[in-house]
Amino acid sequence: MWPNRSVASRRRPQVQQQQMQLGRRKHKPDYWLLIWCATLLAIGLIVVYAISPALAITNNVSSNYYVGKQVIAIALSLVAFAVTAKVPLKTWRKAYKPLLIFAGLTTLLALALPVNPLYPAHRWVRLGSFSFQSVELVKFAGLIWIAGFLAERVHSGTIRSVGKTFRPLLIALMALGVVVAGVQSDLGSTGVLVVMMGTMAFVAGLPMGRIVLIVGVVLIGLVLTISATPYRRARLETFLHPASNCQGSGYQACQSLISVGSGGILGLGLGNSVQAYGYEPEAANDSIFAIYAEKFGFIGTMILIVIFGLFFTRLKSIAERLPDDFSRLLVIGVLAWFSTQALINIGGMIGLLPLKGITLPFISYGGTSVVFSAAAVGLAFQASQYTTYSSSRKNTPEDPDNQRRDFRDNTLRRASD
Repeated sequence: MWPNRSVASRRRPQVQQQQMQLGRRKHKPDYWLLIWCATLLAIGLIVVYAISPALAITNNVSSNYYVGKQVIAIALSLVAFAVTAKVPLKTWRKAYKPLLIFAGLTTLLALALPVNPLYPAHRWVRLGSFSFQSVELVKFAGLIWIAGFLAERVHSGTIRSVGKTFRPLLIALMALGVVVAGVQSDLGSTGVLVVMMGTMAFVAGLPMGRIVLIVGVVLIGLVLTISATPYRRARLETFLHPASNCQGSGYQACQSLISVGSGGILGLGLGNSVQAYGYEPEAANDSIFAIYAEKFGFIGTMILIVIFGLFFTRLKSIAERLPDDFSRLLVIGVLAWFSTQALINIGGMIGLLPLKGITLPFISYGGTSVVFSAAAVGLAFQASQYTTYSSSRKNTPEDPDNQRRDFRDNTLRRASD
């Protein structure tokens, strides 16, 4: 699924710089990326609107409370998208330090503030009616830092260096494990960050042996984390035996399967959800895919998955055609972020993965997730204005990587002559 990793790791820095200058001719952005993203946001808003009366009755709030907050979140996400799509990528690359510092401060603030008894994990900054999930900023800041860090190592020819590349990545990975997975108790977001980092490192050209070593460290940390936490052991047991304790630790898993199964082929209809009336935990957030399946059935679910697939395909296509390592790795990181998060959420709802309490991108109710997801799409949308060749060239019967390199080399020769 990912672009060939050799294009970033084996190109000479001087040739790469000339190619980047040739490819930096601005053109129309990839509007299909925007169309699929807007379609997902619209679907999410429709589902939240449909279940708002049920959520209002269950939580004793106004009938327009949830849909109103989601509309505000989408409005803020449009602002975030406009900013990241307009501010040059080189500016974002230079801004990684302030972003990381701000992400660290919000994480510390989340750890210092009192927790909500209903959600005892230290994941949110809550000030009155305002709430902010710090890990979403960590994902956004980490995306920009990793892309810049790896692009710099590729350019300097030190991508295979243990001291300059592998060790800093390993330290960052361990820090994420301690803070996000350990202190914030957010194993799902940790998984997204790890896959995002690993995918970008693979595409940049980090040796496979070191990637395998990182995977080994992650697996050891995962086993230790699960073993040391009773509720995580219970979740794993629920995943292995989902029907063993449907009134206890397996309640959400069982209700999710009931929601998905209740939809049948065509679904119960937009206004006919039963599970949203207090049966399905986190119906608007983590479990919104199960509610969607109940409403729209198997066919509607397949349509949603196809839309996600088209969205991911556009990101992959943009990444393959970008002329420089930073923007390519940035878009690869966005692709890894959203695809991993969608896989974890959907897999948990249908019983293929343990439940991880993670949102479905663009669909789930929640301001922080929607805003930073839109901001990440804005970066990819801006990068799509600088792709270098038409997608038809990569679909020829011959080796696509050789054709792309020949195309760029011929362009360089004509320019130099």
